[in-house]
Amino acid sequence: MTDDFRFAVGISSVRSRAKLQETACRFEDSGFDVLNIPDHLGAPAPFPVLTAVAQATSKIRVGSYVMNAAFYSPALLARDAAEVHTLSDGRLDLGLGAGYVREEFEAAEIPFPTAGQRVSHLEHVTQYLRRHHPEIPLLIAGNGDRVLTIAAQHADIVGLTGTDRVEFVRTRADGRPVVLDLAITAAPSDDSGMPDLTMPRRYAPQLSDEEILALPGVLSGTPRDAADRLRALREQFGVTSFSVQKKDSAYFAKVIAELR
Repeated sequence: MTDDFRFAVGISSVRSRAKLQETACRFEDSGFDVLNIPDHLGAPAPFPVLTAVAQATSKIRVGSYVMNAAFYSPALLARDAAEVHTLSDGRLDLGLGAGYVREEFEAAEIPFPTAGQRVSHLEHVTQYLRRHHPEIPLLIAGNGDRVLTIAAQHADIVGLTGTDRVEFVRTRADGRPVVLDLAITAAPSDDSGMPDLTMPRRYAPQLSDEEILALPGVLSGTPRDAADRLRALREQFGVTSFSVQKKDSAYFAKVIAELR
C-alpha cells in the first residue's frame, strides 16, 4: 500500500463546457488527483463529462463516484469505460457501487432488484471488467459485508464512509494491496473553522454535534489542523485517499498545500 496521499473532488452539475473545463483546470492546479462525477438521474452523464474534463487537462485523473452497476450490462459499461480510458490517456478510475435509490430505477423504467441481486450484479460487472479491461483501475464503494468483500478482493481502491470497516477490508483482502478511500462529508467553508454538519447529520441523526465533529469524515479547524487529522488517519488506519465535494474544495485545497 502506498503512503502517498490521493485527493479526489466530486462535482454534480455542469453549466457549460467552458465552465466545466475551467473548474477542472483549477482543481488540477490546486493539487487534486481525481475529478469525480456521480451516477444519478438528474446529475450529469458521467462518461461524456469525464471525457470533456480529460480533453482540457493533462494530469488530473477522471473518475466515477460511483457508477450504479445495476443500471448496466457488463459489456456495454466496459465498452464505454474503455473509450474514456483511451481518450483520457489512461487516466480513468472507474468507481462502482451496487445502487440503492428505488426512485431512480423506477424513473429509468428498470426493475428494482433486491439488495442481494444488486450486489451479485456488482460482482458480475466487476469480474467482467477485471477479465476484459484489467488496465482500468477500479474503485468499489459501500459499507455492507458482501460489497466490501468484493472490493477487498477485486478493487484497487475501496471507498469507505468511516474507519470502522477498515479491519474487515484488510482481513478480506488477505494481503492484497488496496488503497483505502474515505469520504469527507463536511469541512469548513469560512474562517470559523466550523463545518456545515447538514450532510453528516442526515446519516447520523442520533449523534450530538460534538460526536459528529469527532467522526473521521468530518474536518474542522484550520487547514493545518485538518492536515494533521489526515496524517493521523493514515498512520492509524492506513487511509491514504480522501474524496470531497466541490463545496469543500477551496478549504481542502489549503489542506492539500499543507500536506505536499
